[in-house]
Amino acid sequence: MQGCGITETGWLCLVNPDKMHWYHWISLASLGICLLLSLVHLIRLIRLGRPTEYATPAGKINPAIGYSFTGAMSPAKKETAFLHLPTYFAGIAYHLGTFLAILLFFLSWTGITYPVVLRFAMAIFLLATSGCGSGILIKRMLKKGLRSLSNPDDYISNILVTFFQMVTAVVLLWDKAYPVYFILTSMLLLYFPAGKLKHAIYFFAARYHLGFFYGWRGVWPPKQA
Repeated sequence: MQGCGITETGWLCLVNPDKMHWYHWISLASLGICLLLSLVHLIRLIRLGRPTEYATPAGKINPAIGYSFTGAMSPAKKETAFLHLPTYFAGIAYHLGTFLAILLFFLSWTGITYPVVLRFAMAIFLLATSGCGSGILIKRMLKKGLRSLSNPDDYISNILVTFFQMVTAVVLLWDKAYPVYFILTSMLLLYFPAGKLKHAIYFFAARYHLGFFYGWRGVWPPKQA
């Protein structure tokens, strides 16, 4: 068997130049471009440094930054979350499916194999999470308020990630799909540093700056009554 696919014992991908097809090379090149451009974004963030504040500090920054990454992310503390809990939890599931699909992509180059039961379980989970992504997309398209705030990037990002999860589920069960899998993954990798998906990098800087801002002013962490 050449290339990547599924054997009787599970997933198998042989990183061997003699057994790699053109779509393997495209995916590796796309991964390299994605990592390089993501590194550019990261270096840019680091060079910008922390925000400049001219107000007199009224609190401690470090506890506020910690709270920004923990308690402040609770759905109970976010109006957009506790007023729309089904969408919030669908989004959590959607992200978990994305993390799993990305992990499987990297593991696919290691030659690791999975039991049949595990492959079916992961495929079912990914189909469910891709359904969550589809539901979020449909909601964005149907609700006038969300639609008015959306741009093409919102739709493209959702569609790419949703299909990435779907095709990962399919390739876990059907080895004939792996050429499509690598092509779609390549498209996602190339789009990642250009579209809103790069929030995976900016997320940490955004939470840091938020904690810095409210910590400097003594607002976070909230004081007990």
